[in-house]
Amino acid sequence: MSGEIKVRRVSSGKRSRDGQRSHLTPARKRTSGSAQQCPGSTGEIELSRAMMTQSLHGKFNEVGGWLNSRKTNDTEDLFGDYDSILADSSFLAKLDGAEENAKQNDIHSATRTKCPVVQKYDNIDFTSLKSSTDNCPKRSCDDSMTDSILEGLGDDSLIDIPSSQLAFQQDILQTAENNCCTDEDITSTPVRHPEKSFSVENRNESHITHKARKSISDHLKRTMMGNATAPSSVSRTAVQEAAIVTKEINVAMEAMKAVSVETTDLGPFFGLPTKVKELIRNLKGINDLYEWQNTCLNLDSVQQRRNLIYSLPTSGGKTLVAEILILKELLCRNKDALFILPYISLVQEKVRGLASFGVELDFMVEEYAGSKGRFPPVKRRGKRSLYIATIEKAHSLVNSLIEANRLDNVGLVVVDELHMLGDGSRGAIIEMTLAKVIYVSNLTQIIGMSATLGNVQDLQRFLKAENYTNDFRPIELKEYVKLKDSIYEVTPKEEECFRFSRLLNFKYSSAMQNIDQDHIVALVTEVIPRQSCLVFCPTKKNCENVAAMICKYLTKEFLQHKLAEKATLLGELKNSGNGSLCPVLRKTVPYGLAYHHSGLTSEERKLVEEAYSSGVLCLLTCTSTLAAGINLPARRVILRSPYVAADFLKRSQYKQMVGRAGRAGIDTHGESILIIQDKDKELLVSAPMEICKSNLMYDNGKGVLSLILSLIGLNITNSLQQVMDFMRGTLLSVQEKQLCLERSLWEVTQDCVEQLKQKGLVTEAAKPKEGGLQVTNLGRATYKGSVDLTYCEVLYRDLSKGLECLMLGSFLHLVYLVTPYDMVSQFKPDWMVYFRQFTMLSDVEQKMCAAVGVPESLIARKAAGQNMKKNVDLVGVNRLYMALVLLSLLKETDLWSVANKFQLSRGFLQTLLSSSSAFCSCVLHFTEELEEFWPFKALLTELTRRLTYCVQAELIPLMEVAGVMEGRAKHLYNAGYKTLAHLANADPNILVKTVENLFKKQANQIVASAKMLLNEKADALQQEYLCENPFY
Repeated sequence: MSGEIKVRRVSSGKRSRDGQRSHLTPARKRTSGSAQQCPGSTGEIELSRAMMTQSLHGKFNEVGGWLNSRKTNDTEDLFGDYDSILADSSFLAKLDGAEENAKQNDIHSATRTKCPVVQKYDNIDFTSLKSSTDNCPKRSCDDSMTDSILEGLGDDSLIDIPSSQLAFQQDILQTAENNCCTDEDITSTPVRHPEKSFSVENRNESHITHKARKSISDHLKRTMMGNATAPSSVSRTAVQEAAIVTKEINVAMEAMKAVSVETTDLGPFFGLPTKVKELIRNLKGINDLYEWQNTCLNLDSVQQRRNLIYSLPTSGGKTLVAEILILKELLCRNKDALFILPYISLVQEKVRGLASFGVELDFMVEEYAGSKGRFPPVKRRGKRSLYIATIEKAHSLVNSLIEANRLDNVGLVVVDELHMLGDGSRGAIIEMTLAKVIYVSNLTQIIGMSATLGNVQDLQRFLKAENYTNDFRPIELKEYVKLKDSIYEVTPKEEECFRFSRLLNFKYSSAMQNIDQDHIVALVTEVIPRQSCLVFCPTKKNCENVAAMICKYLTKEFLQHKLAEKATLLGELKNSGNGSLCPVLRKTVPYGLAYHHSGLTSEERKLVEEAYSSGVLCLLTCTSTLAAGINLPARRVILRSPYVAADFLKRSQYKQMVGRAGRAGIDTHGESILIIQDKDKELLVSAPMEICKSNLMYDNGKGVLSLILSLIGLNITNSLQQVMDFMRGTLLSVQEKQLCLERSLWEVTQDCVEQLKQKGLVTEAAKPKEGGLQVTNLGRATYKGSVDLTYCEVLYRDLSKGLECLMLGSFLHLVYLVTPYDMVSQFKPDWMVYFRQFTMLSDVEQKMCAAVGVPESLIARKAAGQNMKKNVDLVGVNRLYMALVLLSLLKETDLWSVANKFQLSRGFLQTLLSSSSAFCSCVLHFTEELEEFWPFKALLTELTRRLTYCVQAELIPLMEVAGVMEGRAKHLYNAGYKTLAHLANADPNILVKTVENLFKKQANQIVASAKMLLNEKADALQQEYLCENPFY
């Protein structure tokens, strides 16, 4: 047998790789003509793995030539990056070295009749297979497949190779191990021999023939040939798209498995598990959806996740559609969702309502209202979050997510009352928020719920959205107007808009006629007390007067209707006021009447709303804010006047108010009656459909200034041209021709950037490489603290001055610094009260007042009726008065006594408290960005908490639960539920029996909200720990 080994090169059939072929693609291949035998008679020699590399490189080139000769109609690269192994020069260099060593060993072994007892390999770590017996059966080399040479290179050589090649190599090793262990007579154990010699026993060379090995090359050739012969009628792009869809379906399926062990189906309920439908039935009492809701949820825009605006009348069921879409986002797509609502009360109500869903379906419900909310929110690894936020908090939340590069985690943004885009400064904030979401994330879907608008096309262009409109109402609405003593039905589709219906039939005395000129008593007594009625009044004072006037002419029969329940309500109202009760409510509640406006405390409003919903109260006199807030339907709605304060009623406001008429499941129809005068008739008929306009130019372009500042601060834009590119995506750009009459949008943008530079909020970068525009430290603090640009410089000056002589012996100085600037104009001080309270301050506190520019002498002159000097800062004087009010509230925590002391309404005091806690939170974030204000961080954190609740310290944990007011917190505390954990673990059935005047539904919501809040806090602590200990 010849010992000569012939080596030939085969030209590669692959694409030319000039820079790599010379030393990285050797094409050696053994001659297959010689039938060599495996030497040895008593044991089989395990040949070096390096020998396999010859076959590997040869097969690479042979397969390449074979593939080029094969004809195919597919123009795409069938094998993608199969030859990316060539990119690793270090890896193939080791292969070449191992191959050369193996070649020398193979030459010697082929020319001898017996193998040497010992062969030494100095540099390569091999694995040999030790035989468990001395005499092994004869096996051909085809049947005895050795391990790959890749293992011989050691683990370090595989560190940098592509994952696809690593998986392929591991597959070969597994195959080799299986083949080596197939013979029952041989038990082979892999043993490492680093840098050691090894011995093998001889075997009879006449019984074993050496053939070409089955190895990596064979496996590779079979795999590549299979790929080449597979049909390729579908393009790679289509395959990738199909893979993405499959992946999303798999994600949805896995999410459903996590939701419920018993329910793994996506279900017929709009892709959600059947458990969701059961929860809607049990928690909301809804068995079936309306036809329009089914249609809307099955729209192509919804299914394909395009932006959508849908408009329906009030009480048509818009919110349920939004909630179902939110649940799909959380459960099926495993993404967070943001729900934007206009008022704090609506946020709290929605948090209470959806907390039970969160507990059952395992997602977080987080409240962002007032001073509540984390920025950025906690990054949760195992759960998804639903953020329920007011307009202002939603903007801050989106800013923080953009800064943290996490906005793509929010898959859905839902905006209630989208038509509020046209509502002054709050509308500007909505526009900023949505414009940023559209510009930064193309993965986030936007859903807007809106009243019917005359220019919805503008909103569609702004949001790149489709529109769905329906005039559905669950209960028929009949609209009427009253002119003198005649009732006319509103018929907008007819030529005559008003059609005579009937005359009022109520006997009025002359004295009664003088008091009730609008015949309100006649209108309400047609429905109460057996049915409900809402009377909308133009002012808060008018609400109280109308309620008292109606009671004056009601019969004693009204006093007997639900007598015990009304007595209980009076007791609860008295308890909420720490023994004090509003004299108007004391008179009206026994008749089943009450008033509802912002002059009441939030707890009083809550008690009144619950009593009305349960039928204890049959009539509410209220302002227009009730129509935009909680849903309180009535059989009849009466509009006392077509005016809100001094402004004529907008069509959207009118539709909101009359939309409360008709109670689903109770009434067959609803009625609305608008009381008008002759002069108002033409105004009402000619009132156009309301148009929603951008408010970025509101108050001399303040919205544009704030928007540009945040864009630069968040690194969304860093040049004037980029800022302009963003501005083209706003509603202001859509309406540029109507709103930018004197200057173009480009000129407005340029002017605003210059103003920001002049204010010291924005500057040009020192180096061109750093970008064109940058925010200053003050600019960053301003947008992160959500501070009004009008007050940012004043706030900085006040904080700097306060830091020089900060008085910490009392809360007064800190409270003064966080008293909202924008509330100064809402009231005028009572100077005698001011002077009396000032003289009761300590010497240190009076010294602090003089330091901020309000000495005692100034207050004394005003109390005596004298004029102030012209250079006196009236804003500072009025702020100090409000600070004294807040200080009294922090000391006494009794709203009624403070209201009497300062001659202010308790509702105004609560609004002041809420605004101050929110502004204190803003100032806290403002100071966190300015190193010179570091002492304020700890001080303002505690002050924010105290202003938020303003109750005894032991009640704060209970009042953190959404919907738990001070009175209820006291009841819970006295009943033994003293901590959040106690409340979260409570049994609602026992809670109802233990706590006075607590209904089952309320108990369920309180317990669910407590569980959600407790889970949220625990999860936040866990995530914080994991961030600090990443290797835990």
